[in-house]
Amino acid sequence: MKNTLITYLGLLFGAAVQGIAMSLFLFPHSIPSGGAAGLALLLNHWFHLSLGFSLWLANAVFLLFALNYFGSAWTFRTIISVATTSATVTVLTSQNILPHIHILFDVLVGSIFFGIGVGILIRLGASSGGMVIPALMIASYKNWSPGKVMMGINLFIFLLTSLVIDYKIVIYAIICQFFSTNIIDFINEMKLPKGSSLSLNWRKR
Repeated sequence: MKNTLITYLGLLFGAAVQGIAMSLFLFPHSIPSGGAAGLALLLNHWFHLSLGFSLWLANAVFLLFALNYFGSAWTFRTIISVATTSATVTVLTSQNILPHIHILFDVLVGSIFFGIGVGILIRLGASSGGMVIPALMIASYKNWSPGKVMMGINLFIFLLTSLVIDYKIVIYAIICQFFSTNIIDFINEMKLPKGSSLSLNWRKR
């Protein structure tokens, strides 16, 4: 019971950190933190939907795949994570909280926060949704690092976003992915004391 409570508190924390990274540092510059975020930005650009709602739509299809591949417990934890991230994005994007010093500073800080948030979610047996889901499926099947797989399958979304909104976006998105995926892999491979709740539950179907 105690471990379960710690796990879900960790999920809420990781998802909130991810949402903070996206809404305060990356989305103000239209920089997608990943494939689902890129789709959310495109939906916002084309249909003027809110970023939080767009993020939910972008995740819906992938959650169906997750239910079939990873099971109901993993999918439930991921739904909680996506809901928390979307709520965080919705609240924070409606307010102008931080002054933006420089785009490179925002990309760096946003990448660090995003990598920490997603890394925590993966270690706790969930994901941030979106392209993380097929990335974990491929990583589990091929025994590859999830961060590197995620970076590879996000490139197409980045290119599409850059063509529609701004070509410079793809450069910043790749920088973001480089830092965040390395942090994700570091957290994923980090050795923890035996009995810790931060286990590699994402590998279990």
